[in-house]
Amino acid sequence: MSEVLDQCAERLAFFLGYRSARFTPGGEGSGIAIRAVGNEEPLGFIAIEGLAGERDIRDEEDRETFRLYLELMGAAIDRNRRDGERQRLVETLLDREKRLEMLVERMFSAQESERLRVSQELHDGVAQTATALARLIEGSGSEAPDLPAAERARLAEIARGLVRELRAVIGGLRPTLLDDLGLEAAIRALADGLEDEGYRVSVSLTGSADRLPRILETALFRVAQEAIANIRKHAGVPCAVGLELALPKEGRSGFLRIVDTGRGPPGDCLPQEDSGKHIGIGVMSERMTAVGGSLEWRAGERGGVIVTAYLPEVPAP
Repeated sequence: MSEVLDQCAERLAFFLGYRSARFTPGGEGSGIAIRAVGNEEPLGFIAIEGLAGERDIRDEEDRETFRLYLELMGAAIDRNRRDGERQRLVETLLDREKRLEMLVERMFSAQESERLRVSQELHDGVAQTATALARLIEGSGSEAPDLPAAERARLAEIARGLVRELRAVIGGLRPTLLDDLGLEAAIRALADGLEDEGYRVSVSLTGSADRLPRILETALFRVAQEAIANIRKHAGVPCAVGLELALPKEGRSGFLRIVDTGRGPPGDCLPQEDSGKHIGIGVMSERMTAVGGSLEWRAGERGGVIVTAYLPEVPAP
């Protein structure tokens, strides 16, 4: 930009019959000030040897051309300055957005690590103790001679219920299927849980046989968990539910879609601008954004809700 303005200054000097000119950017300098229209602060100065100011130009048309030329130079300088400020602002915002995404990603990674730690401690500690208690109560009468058979059976059922609840909590914290067999197996397990409760579930799994990175599998599984939890909460009665997982291929992004035909959530639970009334949806959206994807959550045309989590596109080789 500076070289272009130097050339403009020289051309202006030649036009007025002078041999040379020098352009100085900024608000301080010597020569004739260059200003933008509507801005009194100098944006630069042009020094033409032998020309002290505009009044030294005798021809009126030349003076008008000189004024117009300086205005054009001022407009160019002002636009370039504004573009530079805008670019710096955009770069700052992009940098902050990238830092925020990294922070959210670390937060979710730490959250998953903590879930894994807690689930392992529950499995190795409380769950094992509850299982041993159930087996002890179910044992021979000599191990609990003072308890009637009916009372022993009731306590055994309570203990078995406790074991089932603990296993459900452990599975919700960090399902071993997700770590051992991958996302498809974990999605099928969620579908099986819905079917056991009376829902009519259809599952479609397509795409590559390769495992996704752990962070992507975790993000999609948590979206499925949240969507299914909302189906249980808002559908009203067991209904038809569709789970579709399309793993990404070269040049195409993958997605996970959960569709139900239930009653759907109240209107204030559906996404609305600045509503902030559904924290779970916001967290899932942030989770997908953190892995480079996105989340779409909308009401179905015939009732229910459609949740779609989009994965980042896989670049072609």
